Amino acid sequence: MAVDYSLYLITDRHLVGNKDFYRSVIKALEGGVTLLQVREKNVSSREFYEISLKLKKIARQYDVPLIINDRLDIALAVDADGLHIGQDDLPVATARKLLGREKILGYSVSNEEEALYGERHGADYLGAGPVYATDSKKDAGRPIGTEGLKKIKQTVNIPVVGIGGISAENLADVKRTGADGISVISAILSRDDTYRAAKELIDLWNE
Repeated sequence: MAVDYSLYLITDRHLVGNKDFYRSVIKALEGGVTLLQVREKNVSSREFYEISLKLKKIARQYDVPLIINDRLDIALAVDADGLHIGQDDLPVATARKLLGREKILGYSVSNEEEALYGERHGADYLGAGPVYATDSKKDAGRPIGTEGLKKIKQTVNIPVVGIGGISAENLADVKRTGADGISVISAILSRDDTYRAAKELIDLWNE
């Protein structure tokens, strides 16, 4: 599957505020989101499954791949396009084996050593960061900066997506690292108009 990593949206229902969650995601997809990840904390497995099923249906309409965060069981249950795992989740090689070769496997990294490990054990792409300080992920660790992102990108031969505190204001600096895309949560979902937020980011990225 050819994947466009340019604008990778990660969900967080708490950040949409009073807006309708699914409508906000639909508008973001219309605005130019190229990849969608379901990341919902503090929900039951049943609820995670149901949210994922709904979002898969929505993502299909826009021909955008759907990735599930952390939960291999949910990814398999809804037949998602892929899975994204972090440092504390299943080992990459195990996740790859269970997920199968045809699905997308993403891995969160914050340095070159983790990046090489991910590439070697079967990750299709890396989510590298946090590039900047972020409120969306409390356990994100110290920012690696654009320099750290650039080093990771130069270390591996698979796509690298910058994540953490990325916005319209600093997007150009992130793009200069050679990264294959940006991953955002609040830069789209916490904005009043998620269509305009996504469109602004993808337009800046494509400039």
